Amino acid sequence: MSYKAIYTYAWDLAETGVAAATAEFRDLGLDTVTIAGSYHAGKFMRPHGKAGKVFFPDDGTVYFNADPSRYGAIKPATNGPLGERDLLRELTDDGSMAVNVWLVLLHNTRLGMVHPQAVVRNAFDDPYFYNLCPSSPDARAYAVGLARDVTENYPVRGISVEAPGFTPYAHGYHHEFALMKSNVWLENMLGLCFCSHCVAGAEKAGIEARRFKAEVAGDVATYLDSDIDYPADMAEAFWRADVATNVDLRRYLDFRSGVVTSLIGEIRSAVRKDAEVAVIPSVARPTGGAWYEGSDLAAMADTAGIVEACFYEPSAMRVKADLFDIRRRLKGKGTLRGILRPSHPDLASKGEFLEAIAALREGGVEDLAFYNWGHLRRANLAWIGDALRGTT
Repeated sequence: MSYKAIYTYAWDLAETGVAAATAEFRDLGLDTVTIAGSYHAGKFMRPHGKAGKVFFPDDGTVYFNADPSRYGAIKPATNGPLGERDLLRELTDDGSMAVNVWLVLLHNTRLGMVHPQAVVRNAFDDPYFYNLCPSSPDARAYAVGLARDVTENYPVRGISVEAPGFTPYAHGYHHEFALMKSNVWLENMLGLCFCSHCVAGAEKAGIEARRFKAEVAGDVATYLDSDIDYPADMAEAFWRADVATNVDLRRYLDFRSGVVTSLIGEIRSAVRKDAEVAVIPSVARPTGGAWYEGSDLAAMADTAGIVEACFYEPSAMRVKADLFDIRRRLKGKGTLRGILRPSHPDLASKGEFLEAIAALREGGVEDLAFYNWGHLRRANLAWIGDALRGTT
């Protein structure tokens, strides 16, 4: 089945109306709507918004009628502003386009605040409320419940799951602030999770996790107590050296990948059998950096069947380079989809956008998606139509 999709939010569909929106999408040559089914907070500019230009979504809620009986201790939060309106049902009832659901799984501050026993914790036991931990049984049950719920209660073609793993330390939390310079080494050390679930799981796998946790805490505390600021290139080199030479760190990172891959496997087993499962593997650019979050690209492709990679790069050549590297890592496993942003800060000219589309197609990627209808200017949306119609 062809996948030429537009990413969108329920609030934008609610304002425009499903029939009018899908008519616009079809005119662009699109055949699928990928709608956010669960999402976090944000502050969004809406260039063609009718009821205001800046929008703050209800943090950490779902955009479908969730069945609470399908969940364990962590249950989805119902969206407030949309009330009883079910935009996903309206889309599937409309029937003019295929419907895919985009599920942000574990990046959820609202639920993390309510369920601190299930969040990522650093080597000092500080909770990161924005990230439910994929090692937590409660968090895993929530993620699996979302996937099963939406695919069994709605006739959708499939799901695209995002944030199934360990969100990096620096991820734009509200008023994220420090009176010292940050660096890759520090952020990656602080991004390692040592919650009770991770420690227990790692020790079961033969890793001396408690000793390693103390080592990481000691290294970070010593750095914070010093008067040194690692320059960016040196911090990158120090981190690479630790990954290459510290056996405990390497094994712990591999353990994280196993945790995330097994969660994807549980999701694939739980959803409707004919529903597609695609994984958006990373917030890292380029995509090869996904490993830090626990995303083993080849294992994900093998387990889910589809990797939906974000080619969020500022030139067609960088898109082509990222594709080359992803293909090398997938080793022929699964199907690869590509997501592009036809606008600033990525492909800011129509020419670069069309060249990026051509590069993906030449590299065997025919399944394409575009982010995001409500964020893009009308002129940029028109580029999508030109690309899909093959016009310049």
